[in-house]
Order: sequence, then C-alpha cells, then structure tokens
Amino acid sequence: MSSLSEVFGMGGHGVYVWSCYAITLVVLVLNVAQPWLARRRLVNEEARRRRREVM
Repeated sequence: MSSLSEVFGMGGHGVYVWSCYAITLVVLVLNVAQPWLARRRLVNEEARRRRREVM
C-alpha cells in the first residue's frame, strides 16, 4: 500500500499535477462567480435607477 506522501508526490510529478488541479479549480470557481456577481451588480444598479426615477 502506498503512503500518502507517495500519492501526493506522484512519482515526482506531483507539483505539476496538483498545480493543474488548483488552476482548474480556480477557473471553475471564477466561471461560476463572475456571472453571479455581474447579475447582482446589474440588479442593484437597476434598483438604484428605479428609486431615482420615483423621486
């Protein structure tokens, strides 16, 4: 049975493999967060605009 350090080391390629996983995770999170934040900003701007028009 392999030790945990061997699993994470991946025969000397661990740094490359785990950095690729990290970059992929960051891109996926940004792909979800960016449209959500943009929509939230748009809704807030629209609400502000409507309040100004009412006054």
